[in-house]
Amino acid sequence: MASAVLVSIAVGVLSVPAAESASPAEPTRPASLPTDLYRGQQWTLDALHISRAWKYSRGNGVTVAVLDTGVDGHQADLAGRVIDGPDFTGHVRKPGGRYWGRHGTEMASLIAGHGHGAGATAGVMGVAPDAKILSIRVTWELNDPIRNDHAQVNRSRDAVAEGIRYAADHGAQVISMSLGGGNLFYNGNTAEEAAIKYALGKGAVLVASAGNDGDGANRRNYPAAYPGVIAVGAVDRTFKAAKFTNRHTYISVAAPGVEIVSADAAGHGYILGTGTSSSAAFVAGMSALVKARYPHLTAQEVKQALEEGATHRPPDGRSNEIGTGVADAYGALHTAAQINKAEHDGTGVQPPQPTAPAASAPSKHSDPDLVLIAVLSGGGTLILLSLILGWRQRRRRIAREEAADEPEEPQRPAVPVAAHASSATAPWERRPTPPPSRTGRSSGLSPWERRPETSTDEDPRWNPGSPEASPPITPWDRRPETPAADASLWHQAPADASPPTPHWDRRPEEPATDAPLWDQAPTDAPPPAPHW
Repeated sequence: MASAVLVSIAVGVLSVPAAESASPAEPTRPASLPTDLYRGQQWTLDALHISRAWKYSRGNGVTVAVLDTGVDGHQADLAGRVIDGPDFTGHVRKPGGRYWGRHGTEMASLIAGHGHGAGATAGVMGVAPDAKILSIRVTWELNDPIRNDHAQVNRSRDAVAEGIRYAADHGAQVISMSLGGGNLFYNGNTAEEAAIKYALGKGAVLVASAGNDGDGANRRNYPAAYPGVIAVGAVDRTFKAAKFTNRHTYISVAAPGVEIVSADAAGHGYILGTGTSSSAAFVAGMSALVKARYPHLTAQEVKQALEEGATHRPPDGRSNEIGTGVADAYGALHTAAQINKAEHDGTGVQPPQPTAPAASAPSKHSDPDLVLIAVLSGGGTLILLSLILGWRQRRRRIAREEAADEPEEPQRPAVPVAAHASSATAPWERRPTPPPSRTGRSSGLSPWERRPETSTDEDPRWNPGSPEASPPITPWDRRPETPAADASLWHQAPADASPPTPHWDRRPEEPATDAPLWDQAPTDAPPPAPHW
């Protein structure tokens, strides 16, 4: 109940942030979600067919550069995936501080989060969980007081352009920019535009958020507005354009941007936020899936695959709100396959690679303590297993001794099948067809049920007291002509004697007159066989 209340509160207090100067289009930070609800709140995994796309690509071998406030590689869901890049903001803030890596880590988790814990069932999953993240710091957190220092802001005016060039030169196939142009840069600048062209020439796919003031000023937002960049708008859970998403003709596609769960920097938990920043991160992850599967596709062809593979397309094929529709992971891969076949003869397709376990995040505690804890835990486990196994062995020995003291139950002789038994036998109970009798006709009984041919008695039992009759003999149970001295009691009976009756079949010497029908057999006839 407490978890449900917290989730309701978190969803209810969402708001739309305003874009600032070269700032992250930052989601709101309501109260953290309970730890057992993170994965369950990721409604986008099914809505965008991300799980289905993982059958064909998980982003293996692709590096996504995240130009943001920094990415904290100590976050459990990103452990082993983050490559630390430069800080183009002047190194005023340090990793691990209050104003470093919050927004960047959130976006990186949506792109390449791999979860954590047993079976990676805890935490959040990104769109391309096998991709690498190249962290490049190009801006400040939205609440950082430095943003009011105009001198510092002006000195970092070209941070985004420098970050783009660095990413292109260091092997990033995808560059994700969940950034807002801000008051100083709404018209862009020549350095950024040149850097965009440079990265496109190197084959990098560039993705940027459309902006969050669509219900207000609706300004052109850079770097999203640069030609060649995949500008991403936001939709809600119903795949309708969010009220805050910017609306312009350069919007390529849209993606979910409302009530999005992402991982905050290490030690800060998880958040439920809103904004086109998250939308851009989703599309950057989809671009990584396409590039991993079809590495020969150009940046323009990847953009084409995303636009043509979109769902919830507008009636006219394109709109200023959501572009060609809502980007879809599986649809993008399907369209990319067609483009790869038409433009590259279907070559270079890379099958998905086995997911390698992510490296654990570096611990702040000393290594000897961890080793000691591991040794003690392992020793305790071995002692517990030894006690359990010893107890089980003792119980088995006692059971054997008790069984040895118990009297053996006499074995019941096999009871022949009654003549009136039903022939409707289940398939797994059917017996093989008996061979024909010596007279050339089938006896209708299995070898172990044969009766003497001279017997006309309706009772299927054999008469052990008759010298002319003998008990049924199976091929593997033939007796010698003269019974051995140590033969069993019912094999040594004289002709004028009846076999001893097991104690469970014995009847009183003089049956009662009201005995059941089967207990009133004539005295000169052998007792009928038990019906079992």
